[in-house]
Amino acid sequence: MSTDERPEGAPERPADLEPPAPSTSGLLGAALGEAARKAGFDPTAEASTGGVVWRAMGGFRGIVEAVLPGLVFIVVFTLTTDPQTREADLWLSLGLSVGVAAAFTLLRLVQRGPAGAAFGGLVATAVAAGLALLTGRGQDNFVPGLITNAAYGTAFLVSALIGWSLIGLAAGFLMNEGVAWRRDKRKRRVYFWLAIAWAALFYLRLAVQLPLYFADEVAALGTLKLVMGLPLFAPLAAVTWLAVRALYKPRPE
Repeated sequence: MSTDERPEGAPERPADLEPPAPSTSGLLGAALGEAARKAGFDPTAEASTGGVVWRAMGGFRGIVEAVLPGLVFIVVFTLTTDPQTREADLWLSLGLSVGVAAAFTLLRLVQRGPAGAAFGGLVATAVAAGLALLTGRGQDNFVPGLITNAAYGTAFLVSALIGWSLIGLAAGFLMNEGVAWRRDKRKRRVYFWLAIAWAALFYLRLAVQLPLYFADEVAALGTLKLVMGLPLFAPLAAVTWLAVRALYKPRPE
C-alpha cells in the first residue's frame, strides 16, 4: 500500500499534522550551520577557542595551502619585474602559483585525505590566473577575491539590517534552536553586531586593496591580501565563537 492510500473508512489525516515545509530561513540556517560545523565550529566538541579557530583555518597544512600559492605569485612576480618597464613574467608567476595549488590537491588525493578545501583553492587560483592571463594584467589575478569580499560583505550587512543575521542563522542551527533566537532581544543584538563586524572586515579589505588594484601595485596588493586574510580572520572568528558560546551558557537566577 502506498503512503498516499488509506484503508476504507479510515479518518483523513488532519492538515495540522502534516509535516511543515522547510522555510527558506530554515534551509539557509541548516546550510550555514553545517558549513560552520564542517569548518570546525562544533558546539558539542570540547575544545579551547584557540583549538576551534585553528581547526577552522585547517591547521598548519590548511594555512600553508591557503597562503603559499599567493606568496609564490608575489615573490616570482616581484623578482621578474623589470624596474624600468615594470613588466614581469606573468606566465611564470601564475604558472608556479597554480602549480603549487595543484600539487597540494594531488597530494591530498594520493593520501586519500579530504581534498575539498585544496580543490576549491586550486579552482579559485586557476580562475584568477586565467583572468589575469586573458587581460595580460597582473592585478586582475586578484579580481575574484575582490568580488568575493564585496559579495560576503554585502550579504552580512544586509542580513544584519533586515534582522536575519547570517551568524544567527548558523548558530541557531548548531545550537538546535532554529530561528527561535529572533525572539530573544539579547541574542538578536549580539548576532546583529557580529554580522556587522564580519561585514566591516570584508569592506575593510576592499577599502585597502581596491586603490592598489587601480594603481597597478601588484606586489603591494598581493602582500596586503595575505596580511588581511587569515591574520584578520582568526581573531574575529575567535570573538564570534566566544560570543555565541556565552549566549548559551546558563545564567544565574
